[in-house]
Amino acid sequence: MPLRDEQDFEGRRQQIIDGALQVFASKGFEKATNKDIAAAAGIGSPGLIYHYFKDKNDLFRQVMEQRLPLLQLLTHSEEIVTKAPQDVLTLFGNAFLKVAENSTSSALFKLVLGEACRQPQVAEIFNTIGPSRSFNFLTRYLEQQMAAGVLKPMDPGAAARCFVGPLVAYLITREIFPQPDTQQLSSEVMVKTAVEVFLRGMQISLSDGSDQA
Repeated sequence: MPLRDEQDFEGRRQQIIDGALQVFASKGFEKATNKDIAAAAGIGSPGLIYHYFKDKNDLFRQVMEQRLPLLQLLTHSEEIVTKAPQDVLTLFGNAFLKVAENSTSSALFKLVLGEACRQPQVAEIFNTIGPSRSFNFLTRYLEQQMAAGVLKPMDPGAAARCFVGPLVAYLITREIFPQPDTQQLSSEVMVKTAVEVFLRGMQISLSDGSDQA
């Protein structure tokens, strides 16, 4: 395929992804139709969607992977696993909470959570794309750091959940059940605090990565 054709193809593909993000965020996965997505994307025929994506599930997956910052980070996980825990956890936390900075992504996050409770299909798709990959990455990374003697040995899966839990609580008390204090608490401060509290619990020094006495 000539370079110009490849660029046109990818440009139209991204156009559809942007349109689908708007529709999924406003209507949810189940109620979103190809007609809605085509209109939002500004393409003439709903059938064109299948020229770029296998089906609705494939389109939803691409929307999640390309428009949610944490999943974008995980696609380059091999580039960050060599970094120190403070750096990796900060990158992970910032990407995780960045969803709250974009109104469309935030709306999609809330709708997906709601649909996942009612629709097993949506829950399975979303879990495969997001939570499962996120926890697997963080668990493996922490396990490697424990094996290297950088972090205190403990169950890495439990440790991963101890780090992610406060971030989830922050999102819930900011986006779903708003609390007065979270409106003044920035995501940067939340991530910095979560990383520091977590690493102090893992008995390492924030300055040089050595075990505390």
